[in-house]
Amino acid sequence: MLDDRSKLLLKALVERYIADGQPVGSRTLAKATGLELSPATIRNVMSDLEELGLIASPHTSAGRIPTARGYRLFVDTMLTVNRDQLAAQDGMATASLQADQPHKVINHAAQLLSNMSQFVGVVMAPRRSTVFRHIEFLSLSEHRVLVIIVSPDGEVQNRVIHTQTVYTQSQLQEAANFLNAHYAGLTMEAVRERLRHEVDALRTEIAQLMVTAVEDDPSSNQTADEVVVAGERNLLSVTEFSSDMGNLRRMFDLFEQKAQLMRLLDVSTQAEGVRIFIGGESQVVPYQDLSVVTAPYEVDGQVVGTLGVIGPQRMAYDRMIQIVDITSKLVSNALSHNK
Repeated sequence: MLDDRSKLLLKALVERYIADGQPVGSRTLAKATGLELSPATIRNVMSDLEELGLIASPHTSAGRIPTARGYRLFVDTMLTVNRDQLAAQDGMATASLQADQPHKVINHAAQLLSNMSQFVGVVMAPRRSTVFRHIEFLSLSEHRVLVIIVSPDGEVQNRVIHTQTVYTQSQLQEAANFLNAHYAGLTMEAVRERLRHEVDALRTEIAQLMVTAVEDDPSSNQTADEVVVAGERNLLSVTEFSSDMGNLRRMFDLFEQKAQLMRLLDVSTQAEGVRIFIGGESQVVPYQDLSVVTAPYEVDGQVVGTLGVIGPQRMAYDRMIQIVDITSKLVSNALSHNK
C-alpha cells in the first residue's frame, strides 16, 4: 500500500512521462505536483517506488520511467476519464459509421481506431449468423459440391464440400428445396440435430448430402482473416519501437499471425466494458513494450465481437479508453441498424 504522497508522485511521474517521453527527475516532479518537498525527499520516495517495481531508472538518465507494474497501478487506481471533454476534443461526439455491409463497417472502424489513436486499430469481425434463410448446391466436379448459404441479413457464405457419392444437379436441387422448405430460419445446430433424427426416415442418398452440408458449420470456424488490422505503420514513429528494428519486426509478425489476436479479442468479448492489457499481461501480445485497450461491441444487445487499440505502454490511456469505448458504440449502432 502506498501513502497519499507516494501515489501523487507516481501519478505525476506517469502522466509526465506519457506526455514527454523523457525520464522524469525529482525537480520536475516537485513542480508538477506543487508539493513543498525537497528534491532529496522526492528522491527517497522515488527510491521506494523503484524498490516496489513501479518505476525504473534508465542507465542514461538520473530520472525515472514507469514500469508495466507502475502503469497497471496507475490505470487501476489513479486514472480519471472525462468522457464528454475527450469526445469533444477528438471530434468523436459527432462521429458516425454508416450502416452498411458488416465487412465495410468493420474495415471503417479499424481505420477510425487507427486514425484517432495514431496507433494500431484492430477489430474482430462479428460472428457470422448461424441461421440460414436460403441454401443452394452447385456441382463443381464428381465429388465436389459448392454450398451457397444466404443468412437472414443477406450475407452470402460459400464453401466447398467433398462427397463420396456423385450427385446430379437435379438431386442437388432436390436437397436444397427440402432444406429450404423445412429448415429455413433455423440455426445450423438445430438443422444438424433434426437431420440426425430424420436421416433414417429419409433413407436416401440425398440425406447424406444434407448431413454433410450442415455438419461443418462455417460460422463455428471463424478464421484469423476475420481480424481486421489498420495502422501498423504508425508504430514506426514510436520512439520505443523505431530504435529496435528487431522488436518492431516481431510486432509486425504478430499482426500477420492474426490467430493470436483473435484469441486475445475472444477473451475480451467475454468481459463488459473497456479492458486494458499492459505489457505481457495478455499472454497473446507478449511484448513488454505493448499495451492493448479493448471493448466488446453488440448487435441488437448481443455481444458479437471486440475491437481495440494496440500501441506502446507510453500511451494516453484516458484518450484510448474514450476512443475505444465510443467506437464500440458506433459499431454497435451501425450493425444493429443494418438489419
